[in-house]
Amino acid sequence: MTQPIKVEQKYIDLFMEYTHVPLPRRVFLDRLTLLAGGTIAASTVLPLLENNYAKAAIVEPNDPRITAVKEDIDGGDGVKVKTLVAKSRTATGRLPTLIVIHENRGLNPHIEDVTRRMAVEGFLALGVDLLSMAGGYPGTDEAAAQIFGQVQAPKAVAEVQNIAKVAAARPDSNGKVGVIGFCWGGGRVNDIMTSPATGTTVSAGVVYYGAPAGMPANAPNVKSPIMIHLGGLDTGTNAPYPAYIDALKAAGAKVQNFTYEGANHAFNNDTNAARYNEAAAKQAWDRSVAFLKESLKA
Repeated sequence: MTQPIKVEQKYIDLFMEYTHVPLPRRVFLDRLTLLAGGTIAASTVLPLLENNYAKAAIVEPNDPRITAVKEDIDGGDGVKVKTLVAKSRTATGRLPTLIVIHENRGLNPHIEDVTRRMAVEGFLALGVDLLSMAGGYPGTDEAAAQIFGQVQAPKAVAEVQNIAKVAAARPDSNGKVGVIGFCWGGGRVNDIMTSPATGTTVSAGVVYYGAPAGMPANAPNVKSPIMIHLGGLDTGTNAPYPAYIDALKAAGAKVQNFTYEGANHAFNNDTNAARYNEAAAKQAWDRSVAFLKESLKA
């Protein structure tokens, strides 16, 4: 098993601030140069911090095991959400259905790969691009960062709730729909699961290191099982979780939560050399797939 590349936590923390506060890129680069002690050292660290989509495909777009096509899905409100729809090429009958929600950069090559991987696992997988309301993923994460502020979380949640209903009615779906989200998408899974409008429309939710701000009060609205994955080093994201998980348990929700020691935020993202943690990613993936298969059985 590949060992995580060792990058000092101070650089990872700065990159986290850059991508989540967010910082202007010029400010980030100036601070990185200062932190590293010069432009040469900074230029060595930078490629380890940024996603390298040349390494994005665990399951290639043309993998013969699956079909993967782009569709525009209208949830009923006139917004056409660009969606990668993937499923096993040999699948017969109706499939458990999974909506994949991206990080705060849109449906980039990594999340497209996650969608295809879920298809290989036996799901009808829909990778939604919630940047569609701002034109869609523009091809680079830097360009996506410039427009992501146009995506309002409540609107994104409503779109996924609508798409869940559309997905459940597809002839290749077994009617059971789950949601899985990463970073910003994980936060939206928390929003979806705790929304009274969701009810039992969504049969399971999986959260990867997504903020649960304001969630404890809404925990009684959770009607379906939820699984939560956190990186032990991701202290900022993790801080509100004890209260949220306690509230879920007190409300009688079926919740499973795991913290992976030594893992950072975005530990599942294999295109990011500094933060990817293969051991944590594999364990969380296996747990997620088993949980979703059980929860989404017809």
